[in-house]
Amino acid sequence: MTMHPTATTTTNGSAASVLMAPQDYVTMSVAGQAFGIPVLLVRDVLGPQRITRVPLAPPEVAGSLNLRGRIVTAIDMRKRLGLPAEGFVARAMAVVVEHEDEPFSLLVDEVGEVLSVSAADREVVPATLSASWRALAEGVYRLDNRLLIALNIANVLDPVRATI
Repeated sequence: MTMHPTATTTTNGSAASVLMAPQDYVTMSVAGQAFGIPVLLVRDVLGPQRITRVPLAPPEVAGSLNLRGRIVTAIDMRKRLGLPAEGFVARAMAVVVEHEDEPFSLLVDEVGEVLSVSAADREVVPATLSASWRALAEGVYRLDNRLLIALNIANVLDPVRATI
């Protein structure tokens, strides 16, 4: 019997008893909003970095940085989310992800913890969220005092990759 890698079964193995395993997210904050990226996609977390501006790059591309000899494209998540970003890049934390064998650094206000949430608790993205944010999210989790928006990395990066 082939199982989905994130699913577990009870001892009787019936389809009705399949329970979704917890999903782990690296949490981060952008302008006070909590976001999460699946922990398996995160390669590194860095403090403020020296970013080299890339001429003629799209506005959400803050520039590039050197990570152990590799050139990494830095994405200003405030601009990607349509938020004010004045002076943000100089103090931003960097979450490095790998997408289609290319490294990207997502510049965020702060990086939180690794949070384990039940896949069963994931909800659809609410219609009240702005259309641009809905396009980047794969779901939301209601936490005790906040809403965690689970980001779809392909949706965050593919439009940027198409322009660089």
